[in-house]
Amino acid sequence: MADLARRDRRARGSVRLKAALKAAVRSVWDYVRNAPATFSWLAALLVTTVVMNQFSPQFRHRFVLHRSTNLHELSHNPVRVLISSALWIDGGHWWPYLFLYTVFHAPAERWLGTARWLAVVVVSHVGATYISQSVVYYDIRHGTAPSSAAFIPDIGVSYALAGVEGVLTFLIASPWRYLYAAVLIVFYGDPVLRNSGYTAFTDIGHFTALLLGLACFPLTRGRPGSVDPLVSARAAWASLRSG
Repeated sequence: MADLARRDRRARGSVRLKAALKAAVRSVWDYVRNAPATFSWLAALLVTTVVMNQFSPQFRHRFVLHRSTNLHELSHNPVRVLISSALWIDGGHWWPYLFLYTVFHAPAERWLGTARWLAVVVVSHVGATYISQSVVYYDIRHGTAPSSAAFIPDIGVSYALAGVEGVLTFLIASPWRYLYAAVLIVFYGDPVLRNSGYTAFTDIGHFTALLLGLACFPLTRGRPGSVDPLVSARAAWASLRSG
């Protein structure tokens, strides 16, 4: 009898585990399915990161320069480099982007819809690129930066990420949105205050992208819902306890 009872408990436990796994897979798939552009972009970054890791350091440097949104490339092939620079990661690992895209890009796309989310991405990426490179141009013209600064490597997806982080401010319920916005402003604004000159162009670019994301507020009008972090945390805790 004791053996039968143990087998019965194991069987019930196995059924519950399978049901929980199926529910988890279904939830993940629903999350991915409702942010198709985010995860397609993330998949493209995985492929290009794997490819870049096969390059020698010398070839990688030349490859990145040819796809950088620096002054030289922007003056000759602006559309090509603005697109290609957003498809490569300049060193580092892909895994942090899996986390960042899941936490920021995916909620923004799910909330705004793909078209409006893409508009925020484009405005942030393109606007921050040109404004940051204008700093380099200004310093070259005034002799405070060498002419070689026009060829600085500059690829990556961080400007678009900062812009999306900015627009997500309007998804968060008050008063938490003001705390969230303040954290972003300090995080991206502090390097701008501490650094100066043309070498700080990426810091200026990130802060500019954040401001452009905040300026995309009109795109959020008419979008449903808001997120209260405290309510969400309580609901998650209650779900864990009941599970």
